[in-house]
Amino acid sequence: MANRMSRIVSLCNKAPSGLRVWLVSTVLGANVKLVGTTRARIEKLNHSESRITIRNLRRNRNHIGTVHACAMALTAETATGFLIGMNTPDTSVPVIKSMNIDFVKRSSGDITCEAHITDEQIQNIRTQEKGELTVACTITDGKGVEPIKAEMIWAWTPKRRT
Repeated sequence: MANRMSRIVSLCNKAPSGLRVWLVSTVLGANVKLVGTTRARIEKLNHSESRITIRNLRRNRNHIGTVHACAMALTAETATGFLIGMNTPDTSVPVIKSMNIDFVKRSSGDITCEAHITDEQIQNIRTQEKGELTVACTITDGKGVEPIKAEMIWAWTPKRRT
């Protein structure tokens, strides 16, 4: 099943390998404004896996020089949300239902979130008119440490007709 988002990503992935990350990041960042504002790098995105990095740029830092807490949460929300978006039919809309973020350590450097969903979860998104699921994700910093733990629960519902 190809929806609008997966078709866009597929087109971007036909570009030369050196341009793909930039192209996918630019195109999706233009449509999801905060992702574009933080200059998030969409390093991997397919139907079952994603990897998003927010660099420790001045624009993304807090008062102690690390990636801001909201930007760290954004990596988790973006990585998990794009997975739902890649699989949700065009007749439905994905929405974040719940996010639980625990800040466990001070971060160092860039923040990367890797998320994945199972084949069973993909099948549920594609065949059920509405539903919800928890998307597994791991957030690491530049030293490979997990500064935050996140639980992201996503739902999908039919689009409202006007």
